[in-house]
Amino acid sequence: MDVQQIIFQFIGGIGIFLFGLKYMGDGLQRAAGDNLRSILNTFTSTPLRAVLAGAAVTALIQSSTGTTVLTVGLVSAGFMSLTQAIGVIMGANVGTTITAFIIGLNISDYALPIMGAGALFLFFFKNQLIASIGQIIFGFGALFYGLDLMGNGLEPLQNLQIFSDLMVRLSDNPFLGIVSGSIMTLILQSSSATTGILQQLFSQGAMTIGAALPILFGTNIGTTFTSVLAAMGANLAAKRTAIAHVIFNVFGTILAMLLFTPFTRLLSMLTDAFNLNPALQIAFAHGIFNLLSVGVLIWFTPQLASLVSKITPGEENTIEMYEPNLDYSLIQRSPVFALDQTKHEIIQLGQFVLEEYNTMFDYYLKQDKKSYDHVLKIEDVVDRIDIQITEYLMYISGEDLPAKNSNEHAQMGEIGKYLERIGDHTENILKNIEEVNAAGKIQKKNGNIEDENILYKESLIKLFHLVKQNIEEAVQAYETESHSIAGKVVKREKEVNDLEENIRRTYISNLNKGIGKPSDGILFVDIVSNLERISDHSVKIAKHSLGIRYPFSKQVINTKDEEFVNS
Repeated sequence: MDVQQIIFQFIGGIGIFLFGLKYMGDGLQRAAGDNLRSILNTFTSTPLRAVLAGAAVTALIQSSTGTTVLTVGLVSAGFMSLTQAIGVIMGANVGTTITAFIIGLNISDYALPIMGAGALFLFFFKNQLIASIGQIIFGFGALFYGLDLMGNGLEPLQNLQIFSDLMVRLSDNPFLGIVSGSIMTLILQSSSATTGILQQLFSQGAMTIGAALPILFGTNIGTTFTSVLAAMGANLAAKRTAIAHVIFNVFGTILAMLLFTPFTRLLSMLTDAFNLNPALQIAFAHGIFNLLSVGVLIWFTPQLASLVSKITPGEENTIEMYEPNLDYSLIQRSPVFALDQTKHEIIQLGQFVLEEYNTMFDYYLKQDKKSYDHVLKIEDVVDRIDIQITEYLMYISGEDLPAKNSNEHAQMGEIGKYLERIGDHTENILKNIEEVNAAGKIQKKNGNIEDENILYKESLIKLFHLVKQNIEEAVQAYETESHSIAGKVVKREKEVNDLEENIRRTYISNLNKGIGKPSDGILFVDIVSNLERISDHSVKIAKHSLGIRYPFSKQVINTKDEEFVNS
C-alpha cells in the first residue's frame, strides 16, 4: 500500500468514524427526547448523582466534550451550581469510556449489514421513534466501518522505521505522549476518535502499552480546550466551570502517571483474568483511569469549587452588563437543550421586565432621578435580550425538531415578544409620568395649583398593583408550567378591564364638570391605556401556559372558577 492509500484510508476512516459517532449520538438524543434535559436538571443534587447524570448524558450523546460544553452553558444560564457542574464533568469523563468498550467489541466484519439494517428503519418507517432507532443502528455500523478503514490505513505503519522510532520515543518520554494525546484530541475534537486510533495501533502491534497509556491520558486534557473556548466571553460562572474541568483532568493525568507502574500491573492482571483483546485492554485502561480520578476527587468537590472561585475571583455582572447565555454550538449538538437555554433566558427576560415595571412604579411614587435612569437602563437590556433570543430561535428553527419541541419553539418566540412589549409600555408610562410631573411643577411655579392630582387617584394606584400581579404570575406560570397560576391571571383580566373602564368614565365625567385640564388628561389616559395593554400581554403569556394559544394541545384546563378550553 502506497503513502497516498494510507493517508486516504486513514482520513476517510476517521471521517466515517466521527460521522457514525455523531449520527448515533443524535439518534440517541432524539430517542431520549426531554429525558436528557430532566437528567441534568433533576439528578444533580449530590456529587454522586451529578457524576451519574454526567455519565448517562455522555453515554447518550456519545461526546464528553459535548456534555462539558453543555454543562458550561447550563451553569452560565443558571441551571446548576458550580459544585453540581464539577460532578457532571467527572461523570462525563466516565461516560466517554463507553465508546472505547463499544469499539473493543470488534464487530467490524458486520458493519455494512448493520448500516443496511439501520437504513431500512430510517427510510421505510414514518414513526419518529423507529426512525431514531434506525439512526442509532446506522451510526453504530458507520462507526465500526470507519474503524475498519482507519485500521487498514494504519496497518502499514508498523513496518515503517520512522514510526517505530517515534513509538520508542513515546515509551521513553511519557510527557511527550501526553502532549501528543492532547494535541490529537484538540485537532479531532473527539477523545473517542483518539482512543479509537490508539486501539487500532495497539491491536496491530504498532505500539506498546507503555507508549499507548500516556497518549490515552493526554486525551482527557485535550477535551478541556473546547470547554475553555466555550467559556470565553461567557460569564464568571462559565469560566469557573471550564477551569474546574481543566484542573480535574490535569490532576487525573498526574495521578495516573504517578501510579503508572501499579496501573500497568493491574491492567495486565485484568487482561490475563478476562482474556482481553488489545482493543479492550485500552478500553479497560481508559475506564480505570477515569474511575480512579473520579473516585479520588469526588470527595473534594466543594474544595475544588472553592479553589476555582479563588483562581477566578469576582462578582457576577450587573444588570447593565448582562449578556444572555445562548450557546450556538448547542443548536446542532442538541437543539432540545438549546430550547431549554432559551426558556431560561426568557424567564430571565421576564424578571428584568418585572424589575423595570417595579422601578417605574417607584418613580411614580417618589419621582426620583435614580429610578428613572434605572428603568431606561433595564429597558436597554430587555431590548438587547429580546433581539438575541429572536436571532437564536431563528437558528434553532433550521434544525429538525420533534413536534412537541417545534410548538415550544413557536411559543417562546411569542412570549419573548410579549415581554419586550411590556417593557416598551412600561417605558411609555415612565415618560408620561415625567411629563405630568414636569407640567405640575410649571403650574406650581406660575401659582396655578390644582386641588387634586388626578395621577394619584386611589383607583389608578389599584390598577398599577393589579397589573403588577398579572406580570408576576404570568412569568411564574410560564416558569413553573402552572395552570392554576395562569388561570388566576386570565380571571383577573376582567377586573383590570372593568377598573380601566371605570377610571376612564370617571375622568371624562370630571372633565365635563370642569375638574382637571384636558392637556393633563391626555397623558393620564395614555398611562391607563399602557397599563391595560401590559395586562393584555400578561394574559397572552398566561394563555400560552394554559395551552390555549395553540390548537395542537387539545386539552381542557379546569380551575375552581372558570373552564378554559382550547380554541
